Amino acid sequence: MDLDLLTVLIVLLPLVGAVLTGLVPLFLRSFRAHKGLLGAVGTLVVAIPFGLAAWIFVQGGSQTHVTSLYTWMAAGDFSVSITYRIDQLSIIMTLVVTGVGALIHLYAVGYMYSDRCFWKFFAYLNLFIFMMLNLVLADNLLVLFLGWEGVGLCSYLLIGFWYEKHKNSVAASKAFIVNRVGDFAFLLAMFILVKELGSLDFGAIFSGMESLSAGSVTAVVLLLFIGATGKSAQIPLFVWLPDAMAGPTPVSALIHAATMVTSGLYLLARLSPLVLMAPGVMMLIAIVGAATALVAATIALTQQDIKRVLAYSTVSQLGYMFMAAGVGAFFVAVFHVVTHAFFKACLFLGSGSVIHGMHHVELELRREGYEGDFDAQDMRYMGGLKKYMPITRWTYLLSTFAIAGIPFTAGFFSKDEILFKAFEFGFDGHTYAWIVWAVGIATALLTAFYMTRSYMLTFEGSSRWPKPSNLHPHESPWSMTLPLILLGALSLVGGFIGLPKVAEEFGLHNWIHGFLVGYEGRAGPVAEPEMHAHVSLWLESALIALGALIAVIGVVWAWRFFARHELGGDELIRGRFGALYQWCRTSYYWDRLYDRSIVRPVIGGAEKVFAPFDQRIVDGLVNAIARIMQAFSWLFGRLQTGIVQNYALAIVLGVVLILALMAF
Repeated sequence: MDLDLLTVLIVLLPLVGAVLTGLVPLFLRSFRAHKGLLGAVGTLVVAIPFGLAAWIFVQGGSQTHVTSLYTWMAAGDFSVSITYRIDQLSIIMTLVVTGVGALIHLYAVGYMYSDRCFWKFFAYLNLFIFMMLNLVLADNLLVLFLGWEGVGLCSYLLIGFWYEKHKNSVAASKAFIVNRVGDFAFLLAMFILVKELGSLDFGAIFSGMESLSAGSVTAVVLLLFIGATGKSAQIPLFVWLPDAMAGPTPVSALIHAATMVTSGLYLLARLSPLVLMAPGVMMLIAIVGAATALVAATIALTQQDIKRVLAYSTVSQLGYMFMAAGVGAFFVAVFHVVTHAFFKACLFLGSGSVIHGMHHVELELRREGYEGDFDAQDMRYMGGLKKYMPITRWTYLLSTFAIAGIPFTAGFFSKDEILFKAFEFGFDGHTYAWIVWAVGIATALLTAFYMTRSYMLTFEGSSRWPKPSNLHPHESPWSMTLPLILLGALSLVGGFIGLPKVAEEFGLHNWIHGFLVGYEGRAGPVAEPEMHAHVSLWLESALIALGALIAVIGVVWAWRFFARHELGGDELIRGRFGALYQWCRTSYYWDRLYDRSIVRPVIGGAEKVFAPFDQRIVDGLVNAIARIMQAFSWLFGRLQTGIVQNYALAIVLGVVLILALMAF
């Protein structure tokens, strides 16, 4: 089959699904009742592109192919076409977006089945996938930016999907506004590239980047990084992502685990040859990534809402990815994007399965007249769920082991490779990389601890919801558990595509490194720095053992601690760390800082300065024009007497006046 046609089908099928599931039920209301059909269509238009992308991958995913559809805009020497690129990086991202996306769509059929706006939800999901595919398949920055803004719009629609609750609308607006800060920096970077190179095509950027001055390169890479901090939730623009948990759980899994939040990292990986030319910015990227990973991990330790634990975990894991980019290991960052998509999507969907079950418990309690406190997402009301939800329990546990880095799980390979690359980069004379490595080790311990805590408080111990003895949650339907099983399996085996260098001693190779960076003289789309010093195999083995030991210690420590104390463990931690615990509990007061330093001054300034200006100057000017027009209309109205003789006299006088002017 023609590769151009396949590319177009991959991109357009989700758009067709968005139109079918969105517009047909809008005008033919009877279709809204056919939820099975709508869910099947919405899922298939994502699953079929996954199949097509897999076929391209098998047939020759290591070759670059560009599909140009039409010229989007042209002005003088500058032009931009709607062009898509199939290469090693884009095909891996396409497989992740469509593969994990299709499983999440299938899960959403069961999770959202009782929602009255089921059809609209699938239209938004399909539109999101379409925009994300534009982002990862784009062959120039402007088409990429089109997808970049598109996923921002779709995230706004999906986070605020249950807009009847005010906090959901606020969370959607917060995500939209915070992302605009980073998007403005992205725009500035594109303006500089157009001014310096006259093009936004990736080929033109890579061929002309050597002609850029050092200042221009630094400015462009810094602005792109700021743009990435918005989409990928890095300090200081990470505050939107935890609040985005207000959306339905499939949204959390799709946007905040597998797709949208990795956009910033994908941007840096796509432009990795340019990023490597700005070592100062790379150091900043690594430090910000390390700080984000550590800060978010400490916050996750103190959260009670199961989805907020996973939200801050996502922020922390994104910090790991930026650590990798900051030390030049872009292929490892992409590797962690892939493994993270597996285990974090499984964790989010598992939490959704738990919430789905606990919500039925809440409904029964309210039906029986219970009026006390209860929150279906709060782990303080859970416990003992392993008896009632075995599939959810086992898949959540496997994904917990994966994100913790237990040996031979997916997270073990990708996280260990990030830490190793940071350590190796320090050997090459970049001493800051050792600090990054140390922070990564500490964060790995915290990750294993807080993720095991979330598992223990949810599934182990005794049940803590108010109950008659016969009231308990039930396992989710097959449309929700099947994606959990598949993602749980991938969380176990997905890391074997990126074996460590020490595996070469046994004849095994790091497949993803060769695929993305290149091998045997073939250059890949992802660049890496030229290394002058290398870590010996025995030291690499020691670092791998250290990473594994850290993960095991964190899991065993948390398991024994919360098995002994359950909820009392949190109280012990609170009492032991006091003010520090409160700082972490309130997210280091980031939201309060922004509220007092930005939100209130802007709103106060608007009320005190711009509101009076609008009322007195703008409105006053408009009202003055209206009064002047009213006066003229009154004046001319007086001239309209209705007496024909007066009109004839006016005509004669006018003719005489014109003749006089012509004569003299």
